Amino acid sequence: MIEALLPVLLPVILCAGLGFAWTRLGTPLDPIQVRTVVTSFGTPCLIFATLVKLEVSAQALATMGVTILLALALFAALGVTMLAFARLPARIYLAPLVFGNLGNLGLPLCLFAFGQVGLELGIVAFAIQSVIFFTLGAWLISGRTSPSAFLRAPQPYAVAAALAFTLTDTAPPAWLFNTTDLLAGMTIPLMLITLGISLGKLGVVRLRRTLGLGALRLALGVAVGLFLAHALALDGPARGVTIILCSMPSAVFNYLLALHFRQNPEEVASLVVATTLGAFLILPGVLFIAMS
Repeated sequence: MIEALLPVLLPVILCAGLGFAWTRLGTPLDPIQVRTVVTSFGTPCLIFATLVKLEVSAQALATMGVTILLALALFAALGVTMLAFARLPARIYLAPLVFGNLGNLGLPLCLFAFGQVGLELGIVAFAIQSVIFFTLGAWLISGRTSPSAFLRAPQPYAVAAALAFTLTDTAPPAWLFNTTDLLAGMTIPLMLITLGISLGKLGVVRLRRTLGLGALRLALGVAVGLFLAHALALDGPARGVTIILCSMPSAVFNYLLALHFRQNPEEVASLVVATTLGAFLILPGVLFIAMS
């Protein structure tokens, strides 16, 4: 099993470690600018190039869509309960408890663990969460609705364009596929390097609270993943992808929105760092369960 886990874990750790070391060595690189490139160009191209050459059935994609929606609903319900019990503000802490790092960390793991099929299933989950995050998540953090956030996000357009070709059984023009596929190739490496850069720049405050919430989020993630895999009778890559994605740490985008709307970004950053470092500790066990 170690031989099976190392090809999945080591590329993720080494690429993220490269970004972390880059930051610690004092080399100037703005993670926000890199993340903007990934979000504006890389991610939409990855979504489009993946969805137009699907290897999994439409039923499998629909099942994964339902699964991620159920996972987000469970995380929201459990997060509200946890924060009410701890008397902590939902505007600051709920989004990091709900929205996991399906992009920077989840997609590479799904790809390395289950190949193209795992990536396709992960892309569906990532696209759905992205749409919800930039609408409901932005509303939760900012306290005000922003329909324009959905209209500005490129991911829904990438999904719609890909489905237009897929549902009509039409191949996209070669120049369009080659361009998006070329840009898609930079996305996963940049995601991992950016994750490392962010970890190198973010700090931790309120250590006791952060560690407590972080541990609960990771434990709930594994529990929700196993529950959904059993309740929905998932098997094969669908089961493994569900367990992996539910076990992901808090997404870095939670920190960026908290910073943008000035909602205690230091505390959100602390939770992102704590859950990410904790995730690397539990990933061998999570992958063992997901791949067995």
